[in-house]
Amino acid sequence: MALAATASSSAPASEAELPIPLISLEPLLGPYSDTYPTADALLSAFQTSGFIYLTDYTAIIPPALLHSVFGQSARFFSRPQNQKDDLAWTTARANRGYTGMGREKVSNGVTKEEVAKDRAAGGEDLKESFEIGREGEDGCANHWPDRLDKEGATFKMMMMTFFGRCMEVHAVLMRGIALGMGLGPGYFDDFVRRGDNTLRLLHYPAVPAGGFEGGKRVRAGAHSDFGSLTLLFQDQRGGLQVERPGGKGGWLDVKPIEGTIVVNAGDLLARWSNGLIKSTLHRVIQPPIKGREAEEGHPPRYSVAYFCNPDFDKWIEALPGTWEGEKGGKKYEGINSGDYLVQRLSATY
Repeated sequence: MALAATASSSAPASEAELPIPLISLEPLLGPYSDTYPTADALLSAFQTSGFIYLTDYTAIIPPALLHSVFGQSARFFSRPQNQKDDLAWTTARANRGYTGMGREKVSNGVTKEEVAKDRAAGGEDLKESFEIGREGEDGCANHWPDRLDKEGATFKMMMMTFFGRCMEVHAVLMRGIALGMGLGPGYFDDFVRRGDNTLRLLHYPAVPAGGFEGGKRVRAGAHSDFGSLTLLFQDQRGGLQVERPGGKGGWLDVKPIEGTIVVNAGDLLARWSNGLIKSTLHRVIQPPIKGREAEEGHPPRYSVAYFCNPDFDKWIEALPGTWEGEKGGKKYEGINSGDYLVQRLSATY
């Protein structure tokens, strides 16, 4: 690993007021008696900035596998447009397949009208993506390119392996959150057993000089994620920002750190925790300018996001210990995990 961080270390995003801690996954893989300090640090981070840099995860996701995933992703997006369109995303319920430039507008809106307003103000997002879900879900087949050529078959094998490894990381992190909340390490196990998650490959194409229109255009608009946790693997280009905490307004950079996964809490986990955990707005904008990029344009950016959710048949309501007595009651109505995610996704396309 490039970094060997402890649970108590932290790295500033761009200002000291937003500490995003570097938390090692390794203690969470050992005996539970040794995991409490890390579990407490994990919960504290999700209660404040909503983000962490996760280190020491290579026992589950080896560097060679991650390198191959990025290589396969780049080769997929370099395919002819007609091949990608043949694998197109179809419905929010399935949430699988290719989404071309301009089709999706990432937004914090929860209705089509709210998202349309954001699209009119800032234009479409400058990105294309490919979604992969759990294999074997009835009526929701993945749109694999294995029928196109041998490279497509290799792509399928690689992504299925990576999907499973990310699912393992999700389960370990949820055990850490359960410990931090005093629920017992296995509390969430039955909620994440099937792995109703989404692996999303993202390509932000090169942008010519002036293509960001002075900051009006962005690669991904301001939004919070919909599920429980997101694992983000990014290249070194940068451009990810999070909203400044405490209602102060403005944005702070989340700089890429070699050997880390950026992990953030999502809206459904915030609801589940009765607001104890924070789902933070974030976006992807014009990256920091290097060399002659102001005159020559910005190179492409690649990232891989793994969106983690409670299994889609689970009922999500305020967790024990978050609402009783003087805590003021339940802030949110209970909701089915799958229905909630379909509702949110439907508004963005």
